Amino acid sequence: MKSGLNFSRATGAVAIATTIAPGVPWQLEGIRVHLSAAGGAGNLTATVDNGAGAVYDVVILTQDMTSVVDLVWNTGCPLDFEAGDELDIAWANAGTKTYGLEVIWKAT
Repeated sequence: MKSGLNFSRATGAVAIATTIAPGVPWQLEGIRVHLSAAGGAGNLTATVDNGAGAVYDVVILTQDMTSVVDLVWNTGCPLDFEAGDELDIAWANAGTKTYGLEVIWKAT
């Protein structure tokens, strides 16, 4: 049986600056990050950008990456997004760790 889940992926060894913007109503299910070694100082953030201006943006996840190698964050219940909403994920990655980022979502 097909789950209907989508996996948006990014990799690299520089700062994470990823935007998920499917362009349709959607639900966020989770975020997973794997690093080549413990991350070092700095927070990874996931922010909802609804296009109404930064004053309305909501940070839904903040994780200090100092000792993190694997981050698995499940929403608990799907978070609803409108077609024009975006999810911005950012982390400075000052130690240039190689990362794999996976965002799990589904169209509604």
